[in-house]
Amino acid sequence: MPQAIRIAATGGPEVLAFEDVTVGEPGAGEARVRHTAIGVNYIDTYHRSGLYPLPMPSGIGQEAAGVVEAVGPGVDWVKAGDRVAYSGGTPGAYSTQRVMSAERLMLLPDGIDDATAATLMLKGLTVQYLFRQTYPLKAGETILFHAAAGGVGLIACQWARALGVTMIGTVGSDAKAELAQANGCTHTIVYTREDFVARTRELTGGKGVPVVYDSIGKDTFPQSLDCLQPRGLFVSFGNASGAIPAFNMGLLAQKGSLFATRPTLFSYATNRESLKAMSDELFSLVLAGKIKSPARQKFALKDAADAHRALEARATTGATILLP
Repeated sequence: MPQAIRIAATGGPEVLAFEDVTVGEPGAGEARVRHTAIGVNYIDTYHRSGLYPLPMPSGIGQEAAGVVEAVGPGVDWVKAGDRVAYSGGTPGAYSTQRVMSAERLMLLPDGIDDATAATLMLKGLTVQYLFRQTYPLKAGETILFHAAAGGVGLIACQWARALGVTMIGTVGSDAKAELAQANGCTHTIVYTREDFVARTRELTGGKGVPVVYDSIGKDTFPQSLDCLQPRGLFVSFGNASGAIPAFNMGLLAQKGSLFATRPTLFSYATNRESLKAMSDELFSLVLAGKIKSPARQKFALKDAADAHRALEARATTGATILLP
């Protein structure tokens, strides 16, 4: 019988319940997918905790890879037997099988295995929109990227290297610094013992960087603003340490006529066409060997709570997946 992680109320990892579920036939525009690997992402913890509210009870999970079992009327871009991966849509990826909108399903090239695909569709596409759309990076630029050894961070290290961009990355330990550097991060700052503002200024000859990418939140704000050049861009795309508190917009003026944005993947991948274009670019870099995204931690689907505990304790590096 199909099984899934469900939540009936918000809270800690203990609210993640492994249950038998009923999966029906796909309707118009839908597909039934059997999952082979499921991505674990920080947004899942936001849904679980209630930071990003969901109607209860609810499924959880935004990213997975698997095989199409059946399609409903009007779906002609995938068929039964196709290997696919996806991110976004209605939460519910933490499951052995599901019926979902087929619009977000992307065909997987033969050279990308399912476990890798389950690490790419949210994290890799996040780097795509950050580096190629929110602030289109150019060769020779220097950037600051927080959490450089995380799931998004390791892909960012490699993509920055492929673009010819100098990446300064913050990390929590020497081991994470070594990992980030091995993946292409030019300079690492161990934030537990180094002042990342002073070190960023030192590495840039006092100029600062044109853009800061921050998924940490309150623990790195407003210090991140002090790393920016005048008219620089602060990109807040997550809040692993908690939400950034409300602040007076005058702060941006005081620190150099700065810009700030809070983007999400789902505002960039708004339709199948944009999602496919973003996925094609990501897949091309993976197939060319410029980006490698192994699953560094693997948990059984039933042990999703343990995966969340490890993620929130910052005990993971790179990508984590669940196996049905």
